[in-house]
Amino acid sequence: MSKQSEAQLENNLIKQLVGLGYQNVTIADGDALLSNLKTQLEAFNNTVFSTKEFTTILNHLAKGNVFEKAKTLRDRFNITRENGDSFYVRFFNSEDWTNNLFQVTNQITQQGTYKNRYDVTLLVNGLPLVQIELKRRGLELKEAFNQVNRYQRHSFDSNYGLFKYVQLFVISNDLETQYFVNNKDQSIKQSYFWSDVNNKNIKDLTRFTNLFLNPNHLGKMIAQYVVYNETYKVLMVLRPYQFYAVEALVNKAKQQTDKADTVKANGYIWHTTGSGKTLTSFKASQIIMDLPNVDKVVFVVDRKDLDYQTMKEFNSFKKDSVSGTTNTKNLVAQLKDDSKLVVTTIQKLNNAISKANYNKSFTDLENKRVVFIFDECHRSQFGDTHKKITEYFKNSQLFGFTGTPIFAKNASKNDLGKRTTKDLFGECLHKYVITDAIRDDNVLKFGIEYIGRYKQKSNTFIDIDVAAIDKPEVFADPKRLEKIADYIIAYHDTKTFSRKFSAIFAVSDIDTLIKYYDIFKRKKLAGDHDLRIATIFTYGTNEDGVGADDSLPSTEKEKRRYAAEPNAAYKKENHTREKLDEYIEDYNQMFTQTFSTKDQKLFDGYFTDLTRRLKEREKTTALDKDRLDIVIVVNMMLTGFDAKKVNTLYVDKNLQYHGLIQAFSRTNRIIGDVKSQGNILCFRNLKGATDDAITLFSNKEAIEDVILPDYDVVASKLDDAIKHLFKVTPTFEAIELLKDENEELAFVQAFRRVLRAVNVLKSYTDFNWDDLSIDEDTFNEYVDRYWSLNDKVKKASKVDKTSILNDIDFELELIHRDEINVAYILQLLVKLKDAKSNDAKAQKKAIIDMLSGDVQLRSKRELIEKFIEENLPHISDVDNIQDEFERYWHDEKVVALSKICEDEKLDKAQFKALIESYTYNGREPLRDDIFKCLDNRPSILQARSIGERILDKMKEFVQVFINGMTG
Repeated sequence: MSKQSEAQLENNLIKQLVGLGYQNVTIADGDALLSNLKTQLEAFNNTVFSTKEFTTILNHLAKGNVFEKAKTLRDRFNITRENGDSFYVRFFNSEDWTNNLFQVTNQITQQGTYKNRYDVTLLVNGLPLVQIELKRRGLELKEAFNQVNRYQRHSFDSNYGLFKYVQLFVISNDLETQYFVNNKDQSIKQSYFWSDVNNKNIKDLTRFTNLFLNPNHLGKMIAQYVVYNETYKVLMVLRPYQFYAVEALVNKAKQQTDKADTVKANGYIWHTTGSGKTLTSFKASQIIMDLPNVDKVVFVVDRKDLDYQTMKEFNSFKKDSVSGTTNTKNLVAQLKDDSKLVVTTIQKLNNAISKANYNKSFTDLENKRVVFIFDECHRSQFGDTHKKITEYFKNSQLFGFTGTPIFAKNASKNDLGKRTTKDLFGECLHKYVITDAIRDDNVLKFGIEYIGRYKQKSNTFIDIDVAAIDKPEVFADPKRLEKIADYIIAYHDTKTFSRKFSAIFAVSDIDTLIKYYDIFKRKKLAGDHDLRIATIFTYGTNEDGVGADDSLPSTEKEKRRYAAEPNAAYKKENHTREKLDEYIEDYNQMFTQTFSTKDQKLFDGYFTDLTRRLKEREKTTALDKDRLDIVIVVNMMLTGFDAKKVNTLYVDKNLQYHGLIQAFSRTNRIIGDVKSQGNILCFRNLKGATDDAITLFSNKEAIEDVILPDYDVVASKLDDAIKHLFKVTPTFEAIELLKDENEELAFVQAFRRVLRAVNVLKSYTDFNWDDLSIDEDTFNEYVDRYWSLNDKVKKASKVDKTSILNDIDFELELIHRDEINVAYILQLLVKLKDAKSNDAKAQKKAIIDMLSGDVQLRSKRELIEKFIEENLPHISDVDNIQDEFERYWHDEKVVALSKICEDEKLDKAQFKALIESYTYNGREPLRDDIFKCLDNRPSILQARSIGERILDKMKEFVQVFINGMTG
């Protein structure tokens, strides 16, 4: 089949869109865009605007960033007309989304920092709301994605910033097509294929256009399924399975008008852990509560900590959209008032309907249409509470969300017998299982290693029994626990990429947890490791009960039992509580806090701080001093807790079915390129249980889709990638001889494949360079050339040189491994100073090679080399190296700052303050803030290019002198 050119692809797409109801319009540049906008807004609002009135509208549209403009799009704007009348201008009809005006155009030219020409633009009421970038077949979608990012930086600000109204981007190479929301901080991992209701991806452009871009569906996506995240001030968009789930719930709620007294009126959503259930449930709650036949929506969680977490996340999607319920009395008040959406716990809800002094005050709700949406319905709905809810709220409708439903095979028996999710909630309204999520790159596979007496020559060997034993006394043997602790200490850095990620250690019971913590603490005091380890567990008379869920206490009775009691009745409770207070004090010392178990508030604060510390590692502003390496738990945090920077689970407890999948799934959230799988290290033989769980929640054939293959298989795949690399560039010297960009592109693609495979293989405890067909030194030589080629492309793009490599993603994150900062450099310099002459040359080369291969330090190489050559020889005492280096670095920093200010005519004090603000909060300064540093504000024509140039210099200054230079 001959390849279509991009122009042919573009023309065919436009023809198809016209057939779907779009008007084809020619818009060559920004002036034509404004002219068309005026015409379309007049038609949409059924009026005519004078030039002055339209200028007022344009000035209003020009305000704000992408996030704020998304709100402007959906709001009305009041203008005073020239005749004195008040008129509300509408920009988009969200209620009847088909009643908007849809147009298509192509090759609009925008002049910003650089001149850009966009492929295909979809206009709604004259505003560009969808931008489509096309590549010919054979090219990666990543190139189109990176091109969109360049356009956002270079030209979206021009012409009143109208292109910042783009809600969705579509990228396609004809065979593969994805969509993503307008959020310049996201990666291509947040771009999605559309699919049908059965999760079959629709990849080709023609079918995607028919299903996704037809005006009815596209209008609905923009009207209802683009969501504001108020916390991060960014837009989000629902993925196809989320869309189908919400639609199914809304349709079910619409259909129900009579009394919902049977399970047929209900339903549940089975979406695997990590698939964005909170966003789905929020959107469903938001749409359902606005239905005319629904009086109230109650979102129910089963743990106190999730009550606060869900309320916070719901309010992040829509500010003040929901109030949490701090206690049962507060819940009763919200059931009585006109709150349309309430978030509460199952325990508080049970209290409210069970006790007469509470339920008598909201009896009018008994026959009202109340829709209950239960989070994690596999955990909380199998006792009396379910029955009480349906009996009290006679016209209620119950929906459940779960990542791991209860089937007959994994159901537990209680006084009411064995009951499944289907028994309680009726039919499954939509299903998206773990194999779907892995296929779509929404979650990662698991890399599982069973540690014990298996391979005598393997790093997974330690002399402990894990296979044919199931005796508590064997599992609790102090020698066994000691060996496992030593193993974790030895391999934690390997598993977490030198502590860039964190781990959870799941153990069987609180007694064992205490033993493990004390072992790690003793070894830390002895200097055997410097890991930051914390723990969290509940303390109480039933703490070792088989069914204990290790969650925070929610009811008043639980609080009285768990909170401070001067005369505690149980010695064991006192013992575990004293140990927990001891461990919390260790945490306080590590992170300068004041938590304890003395009262509920302090204990809740400890849990919140600990979980926040893990969650916030993913922020770009996260500091190493806040890093927490391992949290030891029994059951807590093994379900319902998400932190993308957790990549490893150590397991010394028996798990099965939904408990196993839930626990493993703490590790497989996607973030960046380095995290290629969730690492599971099992110190018990859970292979059979793992296979059974995957089979139950997907199918038997899915095991190899969910779990990474053994080390030998991955090593073999890496060897194949290395062979291909050697065909493209037989030696690292050959890279310098590549003739043109096409050959350079082939090298980048070949070596990137090697980098990805090495990244996966390095996470196995068996990793050894001796097993590979490339040695470490040669690999690092290739890395150096790969970096140089990336630098060359970056320099070329700064002078607007067109290159096929401009939009290639080098995935440099895969190269950076160890935390190399000023403290590490100084250690090496001390060794270099003390080295004998015959060793000094090799050590010096090693330092320079390390600087070349590190993301942070590559930019500092020239300055550090200068220090080694010119300053180090004159330092007689190695104890003075740090002071001399800091003095040298400060002087060079002052010189560099002065040069930027002199070249760009900047006020030094103001520019320095701007840099400090940027390094503190990680946010780029606004152009106006940059211009305030200038002696004279530039003209409008020069402003963008000057602002961009100064910003680039500021970023380079920070990269060289600040990033990576804190010890």
